[in-house]
Amino acid sequence: MGLETMVRPAAVCLLLVLAGCAGIPEDSHPLYGPVEPIDYSQLPQPENNGGLYTQGRYLSLFADVRAGQVGDIVSIVLVESTDASKSADTALDRASGIDIGNPTVFGKPASLRGGEYDLSVSAESESNFAGEAESSQSNSLQGSIAVQVSEVLPNGNLVVQGEKWIRINQGDEYIRLRGIIRPQDLSPTNTIPSTRVADARISYSGIGVANETNTPGWLTRFFMSPLMPF
Repeated sequence: MGLETMVRPAAVCLLLVLAGCAGIPEDSHPLYGPVEPIDYSQLPQPENNGGLYTQGRYLSLFADVRAGQVGDIVSIVLVESTDASKSADTALDRASGIDIGNPTVFGKPASLRGGEYDLSVSAESESNFAGEAESSQSNSLQGSIAVQVSEVLPNGNLVVQGEKWIRINQGDEYIRLRGIIRPQDLSPTNTIPSTRVADARISYSGIGVANETNTPGWLTRFFMSPLMPF
């Protein structure tokens, strides 16, 4: 085996390691990646009738400039906060009994072995169950993210999507958002709170050493999964 043959696999492995440590990815998720604006110069132009207003172009001298076309940018103010709690208490109690007296035959109590044993029957049963459960969860997410309009729906609503990556020490944090907004809800500064985003998909996570440290290994996840019979 030649030296060149041995060096090539090592070089490939080194490139893979460097690619894994490159940090913030260059390629975005297709559902959150950047959107190319529509080039209206390539579309069929309406006939100019000689007036100031040309059909097919929107121009307002008085309204605020807000997002309304594919590729426009909208600032989403994250004001997410949830607080949920649940409590359940169940108690069951059941008791039953049966008592059959000693039968009589011709006016005399029936017995065995000369009266040593009678034929009376008595039985009792009792069962109890008690269960209690309590669950609580609280989440909060604040900040802002700029997203792009990816689609204009027939009713005028805007589909927005975008992501933000931040490098912090040895890890990368990202925020992803996708949803539907109404142009009427946009403020004069072209912002909108996340509570007004319909069908919102908001993700906040990270990659890197810090995230891997807080993630249990595959063997630990196996022993904690429902597949573990013990």
